[in-house]
Amino acid sequence: MKKIFSLKINESRIYGLDVLRAFAIIFVVLVHSDTILPEWFFSKIYYFILDGVSIFFVLSGFLIGGILIKAFEKKPLHRQMLFVFWIRRWFRTLPNYFLILTVLLFLKTWYNDSFNPYDYLNYYIFSQNLFYSHPSFFPEAWSLSVEEWFYLLTPILIFYFLKLSKLKVKQVVVIVIILLIIISTLIRYLKFSELTITNFKEFDFLIRKQVVTRLDSLMYGVFGAYLYYYYRAFWYKYKIVLFGLGMSIFIFLKIGVFSVGGYSVFYSVFSLTIVSIATLFLLPFLSSIKNGKGIIFKCLTFVSLISYSMYLVHLSIVQGWILGRLNLSYLGLSWKVYLLLKYFLYWFFTISISFILYKYFEIPIMNLRDRVKSKQVD
Repeated sequence: MKKIFSLKINESRIYGLDVLRAFAIIFVVLVHSDTILPEWFFSKIYYFILDGVSIFFVLSGFLIGGILIKAFEKKPLHRQMLFVFWIRRWFRTLPNYFLILTVLLFLKTWYNDSFNPYDYLNYYIFSQNLFYSHPSFFPEAWSLSVEEWFYLLTPILIFYFLKLSKLKVKQVVVIVIILLIIISTLIRYLKFSELTITNFKEFDFLIRKQVVTRLDSLMYGVFGAYLYYYYRAFWYKYKIVLFGLGMSIFIFLKIGVFSVGGYSVFYSVFSLTIVSIATLFLLPFLSSIKNGKGIIFKCLTFVSLISYSMYLVHLSIVQGWILGRLNLSYLGLSWKVYLLLKYFLYWFFTISISFILYKYFEIPIMNLRDRVKSKQVD
């Protein structure tokens, strides 16, 4: 029985980054509990919730950027290396996503005669929010589109800059980082200039959750990978100072220092930049924490391992299809006990389903990936 509910932890994992990943998914699940908790209570805990998705973006950019830099520096420049990278990435990200997406399409079609699943086939190629607002169906998928386009575009740009120029990898990576940050930030600014943003919902759908407006967040992570690879001593030299600065920026954001004046150009365009830079500042210190011990270490590492599945199931599956159709009224509970029970079930189903998905679906898929006979990128 113990073996069924256990997870093997790879000794090569960096505990500090697992901590960041664990807190990022906890923030995401917490912020989406606003539909369960009373508004007065949620408004109090909201001050302790950071932008988990932006943290994920920077962390992903750091890890994937490191893989790409290492691959381009150590392997001959050949198109095959791109396909090897994509295959290994897609083995990690696509099966779980396609599974949840297909289940959601099936359920929606089965229970709603007016729902046309063919209208949502663009979710399979991650184009549903490439330039426009994300549809209401499977809303959490917006960030996965940003990630997948990053996986596709970044290695292509690095590859062809190297192929068409005499520049070194070190120089090309900087060019690509600057290029995508400028383009993405400029698009945010242009969209803001053309729109009238008066509330968070408009900011959320019209600017925050589109692929072209968010690619820069991952590139700040790639910049971190660049510093880590080429300037390792500098990366660690100021880790404590940078960590303190990053946390201070997050605190200032939460108390409203950068949101004074409503949804101004500063908030609508550059607050996302500030969150990404704040997250980047956390990475030198956290990447230096290689190991941990004790129950807290095990819990945070566990959450980190199942974080991708948690992201996929917590909202549309757990809130939409489980809690949304779970009738607890027959229990005759008081209002407070009812909310506590529903909130407990929210976390229970999210963690339980995610654990099952990770251990019995994600891990076998990744083991299959590792058996594919190809040159490895990472």
